[in-house]
Amino acid sequence: MTRFLLRRLPSVTLVLLATTVIAFLLPRLAPGDPASVVAGPGATTQQIDAIRAVMGLNRPLVEQYLHWLGGLVTGDLGESYQFHRPVSELIGDRLESTVELTIAAALVMIVVGIGLGVFAGSARSRLSRFTADATNTVLLAMPPFLAGLLLVILLGVTFRVLPISGETSVLDDPVIGLQYLILPAVALAVPMSGGIAMLVQSSMDNAWRQDYVDLAVAKGVGRRRITLRHVVRNSLGPAMVAIGIRFGDMLAGAVVIEMIFARNGLGQLAVSGVQGSDYNVVQVLIVGAVVIAVVVQLLTEIAMATLDPRVRLGV
Repeated sequence: MTRFLLRRLPSVTLVLLATTVIAFLLPRLAPGDPASVVAGPGATTQQIDAIRAVMGLNRPLVEQYLHWLGGLVTGDLGESYQFHRPVSELIGDRLESTVELTIAAALVMIVVGIGLGVFAGSARSRLSRFTADATNTVLLAMPPFLAGLLLVILLGVTFRVLPISGETSVLDDPVIGLQYLILPAVALAVPMSGGIAMLVQSSMDNAWRQDYVDLAVAKGVGRRRITLRHVVRNSLGPAMVAIGIRFGDMLAGAVVIEMIFARNGLGQLAVSGVQGSDYNVVQVLIVGAVVIAVVVQLLTEIAMATLDPRVRLGV
């Protein structure tokens, strides 16, 4: 396993380094000037230039990048131009909301995706197979914002079963917190569940054609036992990799979902940072999202390497 991790280390390092460069340049390519935002609408050119000098924005880009990267490595995330608070404090205030949403959505995605995929892959009748295929197609074609709007209209406005905006921490009040969490978590997860389900279904279709399944059938092993012990077990590997990839997509989708359901999470902070040309906030959020996605993907590959020696040995 150590050798496997050492093989992955150079590529992970390059990805993270490239991410810091992209995260640094993207906000500066967008319209807007943080010095103008801080100075206000009535500021003169001289005042704006003076603020830019204080903020260090008049220095060469390479110098600005190295200064920011050094702070990032040492844990100094800088200060928000817009909120006049350390970026670490802003992220700390809103992190719990996004973590709750992402974990809940990931659980829904795994349960729905794998469950629907197993149902489709083990379906024997044409009607069951058609129903599963149609459901997968609908889920795969539905973006998170559309799923969110449909859930708001159906369960929030029409039937008024669940709240459609705001939030309560699950740690403070689990019952109320879950009520506020269900709709955004389902809206974020369900569209991504279709891809997981189709991958599991395809892997199971392939597994049913393998020799070990024919051997089990020849020995008189029941279909249910073959499905659970052989087909499903050997079909979950690709799904695990896909779940790790979808986790990164989920972080991006959380921005839209938090806006729809008025959750005060990192998505809302990212939108505020972009609108206010708050470089430090936007840069840290981009890097943080990529780091989380890379770590989850790496953990997924470790799990795959543990289950399948061929992955670990690079065969």
